[in-house]
Amino acid sequence: MGIWKKLLGQDQDAVDYYEEGVALLGSGKYHEALTSLRLALRDTPDDLAVLQQMAIVYTRIGMSDEAMRTYRKVLANDEHAAGAHYGLAFLLLRDGKPDDAKEHLRTFLAEPPDGPEAARHIEHAKSTLDSLEAGGDTAKGAIP
Repeated sequence: MGIWKKLLGQDQDAVDYYEEGVALLGSGKYHEALTSLRLALRDTPDDLAVLQQMAIVYTRIGMSDEAMRTYRKVLANDEHAAGAHYGLAFLLLRDGKPDDAKEHLRTFLAEPPDGPEAARHIEHAKSTLDSLEAGGDTAKGAIP
């Protein structure tokens, strides 16, 4: 990958650390993804897309508190960031805070994202919210 070539002096082209981090995340190389995303954040410290990807990585490696802090940082800069509401909702469910999770699910569903994978997340959010509002089990709230 680009970061390693850059460190070894084998690649003189600019490295897109964000794209590299997303690719590493997609291939399950979470710690490497986090390194690349941190490098991307160094270049653009308030980039909300980078922060959201970092929160996803933190979630996947079990750093839930750091993931929640990162999602909250995104929301402090953009209260309509759908991905941050979605991710934070399921982390709150995992922490046994269904009322807080419901608010984030409602906000996510009020302005859902577009795109090829959005339908799956929208359906998951709807079914989880329906279950929570019916007083049901939060097991549906597992992070997909």
